[in-house]
Amino acid sequence: MELEEKARLVAEALVESEYTVVLTGAGVSADSGVPTFRGRDGLWKRYRPEELATPEAFARDPVTVWEWYKWRMEIIHKARPNDAHYTIAWLEDKGLVKAVITQNVDGLHQRAGSRNVIELHGSIWRVLCTGCSYTGTLDKPPESVPPRCPRCGGLLRPGVVWFGEPLPADAVRRAMEEALRARLILVVGTSGVVEPAGIIPLIVAENGGRIVNVNPEPNRYTGVAWVNVEARAAPFFRILRRRVEELL
Repeated sequence: MELEEKARLVAEALVESEYTVVLTGAGVSADSGVPTFRGRDGLWKRYRPEELATPEAFARDPVTVWEWYKWRMEIIHKARPNDAHYTIAWLEDKGLVKAVITQNVDGLHQRAGSRNVIELHGSIWRVLCTGCSYTGTLDKPPESVPPRCPRCGGLLRPGVVWFGEPLPADAVRRAMEEALRARLILVVGTSGVVEPAGIIPLIVAENGGRIVNVNPEPNRYTGVAWVNVEARAAPFFRILRRRVEELL
């Protein structure tokens, strides 16, 4: 089936669906130039992400950890939302998408205009104090690392979920509630291997909903999806928006 035909089918399903949600992973930001967490484009110096994104690494060497996060923040700060981000936000504005559940920490969904965004893994722009209850939001990478708490002078850490840490309970609860309500879920740019995000589309399917799986490579959902779109996110969503506009 051609991409145009798949976009037509998905557009019709979006317009007819009682409740649609979106789950996104790193692939939705690939066309914005944001490197993936793992793989060739995700490497930094001689470290693997798994060696830096841990509480133990931060306690041992906060400067190196923050240098890595500053490097990532500089890339994300220069990036711009792509057609996938903008189309998802537009679909929400039209009432066709109720929530965006994301594994990404880059904030590009919000910058594109999405309002109901559930960040399962936190945000790279949020900072938490390790010495008091202070939380804050950065609008650009810190000038010096590690940044200090303006309240107590303690070390600030990135407000992301590190290996070995639980996901925010409220975010998980909201995501599961959305999955239980959804009759259609667009799964965009994720392999599905990271839990608990990986089970969200399966919950939708188990409750009689349909999965649209947008990913260039086969993944966890290939065998259970109603429609598999083997394409990058931005080109497909560009076509999808046009198809939806024709129906409205």
